Amino acid sequence: MSRGGRSTLPLRTKVFYAILKLFDFFGGKIMTFFASLLGSEFQGTFLMFAAGGQEKISFGIYDIAASLTIPGWLVIITLMIMTVYLIAVGIERWLTYNKAKAQSRQYAPKVAQALKNSNIDEAISISDKHKDSHLAMVVSSGLKEFSAHQGNSEITADEMEASKRALDRAIAVKTAELKRGLSGLATVGSTAPFVGLFGTVVGIIGAFVALAQAENAGIGAVGAAIAEALVATAFGIAVAVPAVWLFNYFTNKVTSFGVEMENSASELVDYFIRQRTKRLNG
Repeated sequence: MSRGGRSTLPLRTKVFYAILKLFDFFGGKIMTFFASLLGSEFQGTFLMFAAGGQEKISFGIYDIAASLTIPGWLVIITLMIMTVYLIAVGIERWLTYNKAKAQSRQYAPKVAQALKNSNIDEAISISDKHKDSHLAMVVSSGLKEFSAHQGNSEITADEMEASKRALDRAIAVKTAELKRGLSGLATVGSTAPFVGLFGTVVGIIGAFVALAQAENAGIGAVGAAIAEALVATAFGIAVAVPAVWLFNYFTNKVTSFGVEMENSASELVDYFIRQRTKRLNG
């Protein structure tokens, strides 16, 4: 449509065209500004590393230790304490589990033969001699509860249930004992990276402070702080990974021990039932 030789457009179309022209004008100006800004920043960065390349920087262990700040030392000391705990718990649990496994292998055939001969007192005596065996503790608890009612002419269902409960309590106590220290390993494995990350943050902050205070903004001004940050990160990961490995390994060990104790308790309950049946038939 036209009026007097001029085209007439709707008002919304005119506003739309005006907004496009504004974006085209200001967008070009903004892009030009950011391009020049980034160009100057890149140039400054290259100049900084070029100036820093003229400085002699040493990243040896003693140089890094000498440049550590108080927060950095706190992070390193905390990670060292975690490392000592990790090693101590790992060695102690490994020795404990190996001893329990070795004694249980010796204990199982001996107590089985004693129970086959219906000699409960001998079975209890054998159990008491294998104190480090997880099976001996469970079987001994059940046998002692069962032998307490052996003098009765008839073993009632309540007395059988009491023997089962004694077995369950022994399994719960021994499982808790086998899990001792594992929660600490889990804590070390989950928190050590964050302790190292805290050291990283402290080191990066120190790098920015040194960069702001240095007259010559070279890499040498921030090298020590960056080294502190990287050492904290690496140390935290180095502590966390073995802790997670040991936690998973020992957890599987405890699970297998738990299955062995459950199986022994079930077999012992079957033995009690057979003994009760003999008394009833006798």
